[in-house]
Formats: sequence, structure tokens, C-alpha cells
Amino acid sequence: MEKPAIVIVDDIPQVRQKLENDLEQKYSDRFRIIAVDAGQQALNQLKQMSLRNEPVALLLVDEQMPEMNGSEFLKEARALQPNAKRILLTTYADTHAAIQAINAALIDYYLMKPWDPPEERLYPVLDDLLSDWLVSYHPPFAELRVIGHRWSPRLHEILDFLARNQVPYRWLDIENSKEANQLLEQLGLGNTKEPVVIFPDGSYLVNPNELQIAEKINLKTHAEKPFYDLIIIGSGPAGLAAGVYGASEGLCTLLVEQVAPGGQAGTSSRIENYLGFPSGLSGGELARRAVAQVERFGAEIVTPQKAVRVQVDGQYRGVDLADGSELRCHALLLACGVSYCRLDVPGIDALTGCGVYYGASIAEAMACSNEDVYIVGGANSAGQAAIYFAKYARHVTMLVRADSLSKDMSKYLIDRIEHADNIEVKTCTRVVAVHGKQHLESITIVNDKTHEEQTLPATALFIFIGAEPHTSWLQGVVKGDERGFVLTGPDLMRDGQPPKDWPLDREPFFL
Repeated sequence: MEKPAIVIVDDIPQVRQKLENDLEQKYSDRFRIIAVDAGQQALNQLKQMSLRNEPVALLLVDEQMPEMNGSEFLKEARALQPNAKRILLTTYADTHAAIQAINAALIDYYLMKPWDPPEERLYPVLDDLLSDWLVSYHPPFAELRVIGHRWSPRLHEILDFLARNQVPYRWLDIENSKEANQLLEQLGLGNTKEPVVIFPDGSYLVNPNELQIAEKINLKTHAEKPFYDLIIIGSGPAGLAAGVYGASEGLCTLLVEQVAPGGQAGTSSRIENYLGFPSGLSGGELARRAVAQVERFGAEIVTPQKAVRVQVDGQYRGVDLADGSELRCHALLLACGVSYCRLDVPGIDALTGCGVYYGASIAEAMACSNEDVYIVGGANSAGQAAIYFAKYARHVTMLVRADSLSKDMSKYLIDRIEHADNIEVKTCTRVVAVHGKQHLESITIVNDKTHEEQTLPATALFIFIGAEPHTSWLQGVVKGDERGFVLTGPDLMRDGQPPKDWPLDREPFFL
């Protein structure tokens, strides 16, 4: 992290050099000293520093400069670096202008030239101002900032991608954040309705896709080789485990992941029944550990890449990716995972990503702080989400179609839900409609026992109603059941016989 900066702006080379030398001698161990010879050039530099989230502690500016005087500069600079201390450098003749600048530009001090000796006339003033600045200074980290409206479906997708790939970020809501609007003005994007991603180096992308983001944050997006011993499609727990086993045995191994390593398990707020972790761990932590283990054995993981076609060419297997690249291997392992089933009720498609969500991430939980949250589903994923949201939301209501949670949920989760003060469970209840214009505003529910129908105000509805396999792209290459799950082992047998196109002399192995 760069040291905080002291910025000098003076058009006279001798004065600028003298001031720079004096400041270097006293403050260079704690601050960067930056000297600029013109006001507009300095404003451009401050703008870039603001985009890179680099702190500026002090602006020391000469009043008498061509094109833009010091008072005008400090007034404009305040919007770019509002926390920086501001000193106007003047001559005796400029004293009146300096006094006016105290109000107009909110300067902290005006300093008379010459300032020799600096030990008496310069350093004491700067020491006081810098001490004041340091009291409220919190060192920033090299953060990625995302600017967008809370109800933007695309913003939701971007935040979900970053969270699932464990990329630290800060979301700035256009509606509520002054900083968000200032940054957009600096970028000349004051009227944009699309999400903007600002990277730690100050560069930015407007409404980027996941691949563009991945390349900017140095995720591995392309395979290094055209041919591998083993290619694994999917990097959920099953795919990551296969990657560990394959790579540890010396196989040249590649995992192809569409969104983020960890799969659906990686989005879980807490997993407490996973072997080897008696205190439980988050899905993100499980994914992080597994990825580290896979990479330690030399396997590659490419993200985000979507496999769109599988080919069989004699003893070799091929995978075509959505970006047009073609990969070949000796063995292809499918660990494609599943996606949440969609709720089919009136109004839901238009509001998906605008208050209606499938699954849950940290971004949504924090956005729902002190609000009422509704969760549809009665299995473990819904239970884990309810417990997680209860930490942030004012009230969580579970809408469960069954007559109790015990049908599909683990007992340890039921116990925790029953002991939570702000979780309510409505059994025999389903959502029959959702309503809203720009975002979710209300839901209609019905009790299947009493047939009572209610319309309730709501801004957040999270859906966990089962899953369906990601296998539609495999049709014609592998066999599946009526739900789309790939048939393996004895499930391939019909009336004691393998399929007609079974290529081997033996029967399928048990799996």
C-alpha cells in the first residue's frame, strides 16, 4: 500500500523545488511527496489517485498561478479528496485572497512566503495539520469497488460472481452513496444506469461480463495446454476432490468452471456436517481450502469458462468451450453440478434479480439489513439461509410447503431455527404470486390447509426449492434419466442388458 501523499502545486520551479526538498527532509519516511507545476495537471492526478483509492493527507498550493489560482484549485480539489488538509501558500499582498479562501475553499491554513527557517515557520504548521489528519485516517486496502443500483439484476450477478470467487469488494449503492455519485462524475458517467466496476489500479469497466472481470483480477481464464490426461467439467466439491486425486497421481489435470470453484456448496453460509470440521465451516472456506489443495498438486482451474459440447474420438475425448477454444484429453469427468429449480408463479420472471433471488450470498444478506426477508423452501439449503439471514434481517419468514421441517431438513438445523428469536416458519404455505414495478414490493401466499390467501409487503424473497442437473448440453453423447441426471453403473442396465450402443464386452462397473 502506498504511503499517504502530500501534494505540492506551484508553477515557479525554484519555489516548488525548495518546498519539495524541505518536505522530503522532514516527512518522506511517512508520506509521499508529489510536486506538480499546474492546477489542471494536479486535478487530473488527484482524480486518478481517487480512482485508485490512494489517500492524500495534505494539499499545499500557491495562490498566484496562471489559468487557475490556488483558491480555485482547492475548491475543486475538495470534491476529489474531501479529507485532505488544505494550505494556501501566499505572499503578503495575497493575504486578503487567502482570508476569503478560508470560507470559499474551506482551507485549513494560509502560509506566508518565504517560510525560512522551515523548522520555525513551516514544520510546526504541517505537523499540527498532519497529526489531525492521521487521527481520522484509516488505511485503505487495494479494494475493488462496484457501483450500481440495488435493484439491478446485472449488479446482483456481478456481486455474486465476485463473492463466490472470494474477491474482496465494496458495493456503493447509487441511491444512497455520495461517494458513488462523486466517482461516477469523475469518470464522466454521471447518467449511467449500468453497474460500474472500478479496479484497484484506477481502471474501470461499465457493465462488464464475468470473463472481463476475471481477466482484470487475474483469475486463470484460459487453459495452458491443448491436451490433458484428465479434464473435469465443474469444480464443486466432487470436481475438486477428483482434481486432487487425479493431480496427486501425476495426471495432467484441468478443471473447467463456469462460475466459481465450490459450486452450490461454496455459497453455503455454514456447513456443519462435513467430515473433519467439528465446528463447521462456511462453503466459501471449504472451497478456498479445496482450491489450494488442488493447485498444490499442479492442477489447473479455469474460470469462468462454459463447456458447450463433448466429443468422442476413439480413445480420446474432446471439450469445446463457449469462447471457441477446443480441448482434448484421455479421460473426461463430468461433475457439472445442479442449479436451483425455478418458481413458476405470476410476476416472478420480471422481478428475478430485483428482490427475487435463487440462492443467497453475502451481498444480499448485507443489503437486507434491518428488513423483512422471506425464504421459500424447507430443506437444508433453506434452513442454512434462514439462519444466516437472521444475523442481518429484522425478521425472517420461512414459507414451507410441507406440514413440518422434519420431512427434508437435518435436525441440527431445525433446532437452531426453533431457538432463533427472529425466524418464523409458516408450514403448508406456498407463494402464488409476486408483485412490483421496479423491484419486489409484495408477495401473495396461500395456506393449503385453510385456503387462506394473504398479500404481504416484501422486498426480499429467496428461493430454495430443489435443483436440476446441468446436463442439457450433453444430450446425444451420454444417457440420462427423465430428470436429466446422467446414468452410470447399474442404472444403465435395462432388463439385465446394457444399452444397445454399449461399446464394451463387460457390463458397466458399479459407481
